[in-house]
Amino acid sequence: MDAISQFHFLRPWWLLALVAAAVLLWAVGRRDNVRRRWREVISPHLLDALVVEPGRGRRLRPVHLIAALISVGALAAAGPTWEREPPPFMEDKAPLAIAIDMSPTMNASDVSPTRLERAKLKVRALLAQRSGARTAIYAYAGSTHLVLPLTDDAALIQTFVDALQTNIMPVAGKNTAAAVRQIDAALAKEDTPGSIVFMTDGVEASAFDAIKTHADGAGAQLVVLAFGTERGGAVRGPDGQPGGLARLDVDALKRLKSDTGVPVATVTLDSDDDVQWVQRHVQSHLQRKVAESGGQWKEFGWWLLWPTVLLGAMWFRKGWTIRWIASWLLGLMLGFGPGGTGMPVAAQELVTSRAADNAAASSSLDLSPPPWRFVDLWLTRDQQGRRAYEKGQYAEAARLFDDPMWRGLASFRAGQFSDAAQLFAEVDTAPGHFNEGDALAMLGKYDEAALAFQRALKKRPGWKAAQDNLQLVHQLAAQKNKQDEDGDEESDLDPDEIKFDDRGKKGKTVSQPGPGQGDDAVWMRNIQTSPTMLLARKFALQAARPEQGAGGGAESAPSAPATPGTPPGGGAAPVERP
Repeated sequence: MDAISQFHFLRPWWLLALVAAAVLLWAVGRRDNVRRRWREVISPHLLDALVVEPGRGRRLRPVHLIAALISVGALAAAGPTWEREPPPFMEDKAPLAIAIDMSPTMNASDVSPTRLERAKLKVRALLAQRSGARTAIYAYAGSTHLVLPLTDDAALIQTFVDALQTNIMPVAGKNTAAAVRQIDAALAKEDTPGSIVFMTDGVEASAFDAIKTHADGAGAQLVVLAFGTERGGAVRGPDGQPGGLARLDVDALKRLKSDTGVPVATVTLDSDDDVQWVQRHVQSHLQRKVAESGGQWKEFGWWLLWPTVLLGAMWFRKGWTIRWIASWLLGLMLGFGPGGTGMPVAAQELVTSRAADNAAASSSLDLSPPPWRFVDLWLTRDQQGRRAYEKGQYAEAARLFDDPMWRGLASFRAGQFSDAAQLFAEVDTAPGHFNEGDALAMLGKYDEAALAFQRALKKRPGWKAAQDNLQLVHQLAAQKNKQDEDGDEESDLDPDEIKFDDRGKKGKTVSQPGPGQGDDAVWMRNIQTSPTMLLARKFALQAARPEQGAGGGAESAPSAPATPGTPPGGGAAPVERP
């Protein structure tokens, strides 16, 4: 019933062609009406004897075919529709922020091996469900900290998640309300509606009001996945010894669901049903938000191509209209026209000109378009490129795309950063200059990358990602210049002159990258600490400088172009069965 109420035409003016079809039938019928032409000359009783009525087999005439073609074509061109679809090239999956509770009770062993370790396993399963989607990781206790910004690199995410330990949090306690505010503020900058899943062993009652206020607003969707059992488990301290008993307050979780409307469920130990439950909520939230924002209407007029083809086949009947038109169209499509190259002349000239343009521009990636193929009749170059891109065939996608932005993204994914930078430079938009800066930074051209990020900020002032990357390339440029200066000091010698450093321990040791290594490789090689300690230091610095918020710290790389019952295994009674 909802589809009937939303049925309409996108281009209703094309329906005027139905009037033309009716006028055509009327005009031809009037012209062929023998009685009308002779009724003024021959008496009616004689005219009935002289006129030969057409047989029943002759009632379907070519004019009926033409009128039917016009009618069906008008309906197709008018664009019948009754449902919406996401905008073209919109990300298939919404961004997701995973907030992991790092309070000491997450070390309880009622969920094997511990609640925190089980949460890490669930993150791994969730990443597998969201292959290719962007995910961010936050850690929270008394304070909230960004572990990793939105990225589709599952391996990198898992590396940092595995490094999380409760003892690295600088502020004790649990402040869920503050975590909701900080994470939602970060997701609010995304173009695609996102969700926040809290992996926790409970939500404090003092946070219910803040969560309800957020749920009633237009922010990111909240989902709670609880870890623990009602019987509880021993909390292991830093020395590995039991430090008390922690129980899961299921009644409090039920109140949270009833008071705020936030989806709440407990972890399933014998399956990944809970992970699938989370993913369903994330996807349904995206679809609902797209529908509310007035996404593009999905056109169904192309289905009328099939009756059009069937009606067109009637042209081959003997004695019917202009049969040679269909033959000419068929020959044109199959390439039997002038040139004999297996493609239409216009397409042949287009391919030739594009090939010449690509040959003139030197490139390490073969961006020349492939020869004309039969699929070109049905899919545009951009559609073919998107199919190759989704299959991970980035080099092929770069050759197929016509759109410079998508062509640049494919080249970037293929590792051809020089080609990507050139293509992004053609797109005079904020995302275009942002991606250009990323490509130049990957080439080590930090000064040029800074200019690109500045152009992006002129197009979109206050863009946090561009500001962060601009600051980062400035730091990398300064490090590179310092290394270059140090290298010049050490090499200021004549070719045949040998000098010895007699300054003792006052000398300077300069690390130079080996063959094929850049500044990033030197920086990574010089890190002498574990990811856990790196996060501990980062969180401590952020806690000391709270004005930086959840996104504090500059330790990130440039952004890449977001029912009662007991389950088997001794889990807690689920608040909602996934």
